[in-house]
Amino acid sequence: MGDKKLKLLYLAKYLEEETDQEHPAGMPELLAYLTANGISAERKSVYDDLRLLESFGMDVETVKGRQFGYYLGERTFQLPEVKLLVDAVQAAPFLTQKKSMELIGKLEQLTSRPMARQLRRQVYVLGRPRTTNETLYYAVDGIHTAISRDRQVSFRYFDWTAEGQRAFRRDGAAYVTDPVALCVDRYYYLVAYDALRQDYRHYRVDRMMDLTVLDSPRSPLPRDFDLGRYVRKIFDMYGGASVTVRLRLHRSLINPAMDRFGSDAHIRPDGPDHVALTAPVEAGPTFYGWLFQFGDKAELLSPAGVRRDFADYCRRVLARYDA
Repeated sequence: MGDKKLKLLYLAKYLEEETDQEHPAGMPELLAYLTANGISAERKSVYDDLRLLESFGMDVETVKGRQFGYYLGERTFQLPEVKLLVDAVQAAPFLTQKKSMELIGKLEQLTSRPMARQLRRQVYVLGRPRTTNETLYYAVDGIHTAISRDRQVSFRYFDWTAEGQRAFRRDGAAYVTDPVALCVDRYYYLVAYDALRQDYRHYRVDRMMDLTVLDSPRSPLPRDFDLGRYVRKIFDMYGGASVTVRLRLHRSLINPAMDRFGSDAHIRPDGPDHVALTAPVEAGPTFYGWLFQFGDKAELLSPAGVRRDFADYCRRVLARYDA
């Protein structure tokens, strides 16, 4: 009886790990795999087990013809979906190179080994700036735990020095705060509530050390707190007042403009080569820096006060390079 149960499990494992539409397994391969794992089986019993797995819900497909065999068809994640997840891991600067490769290895287990090898050939972890803080993974887990249990967290927080060393704020003393949410904008941020100051703060998780979930309960959040609004604000850091601006852009800038403003943008043609765009922004250095990169292909038309502020911004930048 024990061998029969194991046989069923081994067959399921083999179908999941070794087969797909391009790599079906014939009966000789299935029998050889079972024998290699110390299980003797006859063809009829394997046929019965395959039908049993199919009735259980596994999508066991049959290939007929010269290459008669079996493979697992529908999976929880199909190859394009796994590739999307791998791409997301590759693009995440808050993951270290080591952790990126570890996660990609685990994602590869969601498909067959042949498909995983194909996926591996396409994997290239970009040599872009990445965090070097290996503890981030555990800090994220700790913050999730604290939020789900309504507990406070403590951590030490650091800045980078000109020498590339960590300089801990508060002389290394721990911050104690009420976690509200984790959000991502290239990097992981903790949104936290400071009950003493009755204010919200945000912290880069990759600049935390020694994060601990405390036994003390977190403070109740004010009912009027709008997390979405706060997140939009911190992701446009160093912004000023929220205003609606009107821009004149070369048509080649439509895509980057839509990437930034999304459905908030209202666009209409303005001559053969340009468009007029209206969108709400946080007027300040972040927005000005984004606009500045497009040079004379973009013009800030209004409001007049924001246009003057942007002109002053451009002059200050230019002054750095005047001979």
